[in-house]
Amino acid sequence: MTRAKPEDDEYWNSSKFKAFTFDDEDDEFSQLKESKRAVNSILVDDDDEDEDDVERVSWSGEPTHHQSDFVSIPSAKSKPGAFQSFSESFSDTSSRTYAPELRKPKSDGKDVVSDLSPEETVRRMQKGRAFSLEKFRSLQDKLLLLDEAVAVYDGNVITAVLIFLKKSLSKEILFRELMARDVALRHYVHYLKEMGEQKLLVEMKVEEETSSKVVSGKELSEGFNRDLPFSQDDATYVQDHYTLLERQIIIEASDKKAVAEIFKKFPRKASILNMPIITTLYYSCFYHYGESEGTFSSPSNIRKTFRISEKQYILTALGARAKLKSWFDVDSLFNTKNWLGYTKKRSPIGFHRVVDILHKNSAPVQVLQEYVNLIDDPDLKLSGALKYKCHDIVINTYRDLKDRQQLIVYREKLERDSPEYRKIQDLLNNVQIRWKN
Repeated sequence: MTRAKPEDDEYWNSSKFKAFTFDDEDDEFSQLKESKRAVNSILVDDDDEDEDDVERVSWSGEPTHHQSDFVSIPSAKSKPGAFQSFSESFSDTSSRTYAPELRKPKSDGKDVVSDLSPEETVRRMQKGRAFSLEKFRSLQDKLLLLDEAVAVYDGNVITAVLIFLKKSLSKEILFRELMARDVALRHYVHYLKEMGEQKLLVEMKVEEETSSKVVSGKELSEGFNRDLPFSQDDATYVQDHYTLLERQIIIEASDKKAVAEIFKKFPRKASILNMPIITTLYYSCFYHYGESEGTFSSPSNIRKTFRISEKQYILTALGARAKLKSWFDVDSLFNTKNWLGYTKKRSPIGFHRVVDILHKNSAPVQVLQEYVNLIDDPDLKLSGALKYKCHDIVINTYRDLKDRQQLIVYREKLERDSPEYRKIQDLLNNVQIRWKN
């Protein structure tokens, strides 16, 4: 397909589109991508020890050999991991913009485009004469325009009209009307797949499957994969997404009327619906920690269902429980028993990172000191103890290093007659210690 000429660009760029933002309701893919990362057991960066090897998913439509009238739109998969929506391509003037390949309008000075019927407008679009779609303001006029485009069965005209409707109608109304128009629906699905607008594809499928009955996440995903085929990996991802949505609906319905003390003490600030998997896990660890694995809202159930890695689970649960100052629960995350029955602490994320998270959540010195003491690396342990004022650890470290000068320097930072000050004094006066300096 040839690139739209400058004259075409003037028309196609005439409407303003909203740029992509992470918090926007119309975010095309960010939430789904985060869910994908979690489902794939994302490795959490541990001071650059691990690489984020998240599988990058390319969503593009399958070539349609039997439907030659589909408009040819460049696939969104040319940049791995970059999912650019149609609206984004307009908002970035430096990027190449593509439009359905309508013929260049002929401007002979005699065309009057403000008073044309849908039929005449479609005819002009086919012939490459000047036209305007903005004049079609009512829903009835817009649908007549779409029906006329479908009647001539010109793929470029149909897609051009669909782009106009996508911009000017709410997605709920557009979905509803397309469900009754098979040809237009096929063109729209093809267009969305080519442009990588996966969130809209998912929402369309939900609308189609739930318009006539209540279905489970499994039924939704099976219907989606049947009608819009993807690779096996992508199909698994779609099924996981619907399972998550189904789970969130159940949790939301229950928690909206929950009377447990934690909901009174920490009222919910937002709905859990459509949140990423890690946000859902954090919510579960915050409000439903300790529930049995048999409940849908249980952290262990969510972890098992979505195959969340131990590292990601520990990080998320630690953040939630530390936020609540539940230090007993924090301990339980790291307590393990060996074959002799002795309890010891182990962490898949490094205890120096545990200490940082605890400090950010205002953990008391006693708690911080316990975890600083578990840091294996002597330099990291000492720097952590100095940073968080774990005096006993600093004093014992300098004692073990037989570093008399550092003890003297540290003593001057303490209050006189404090237990730590007196401890250093006792060490300095101990003639049995053979100091190195």
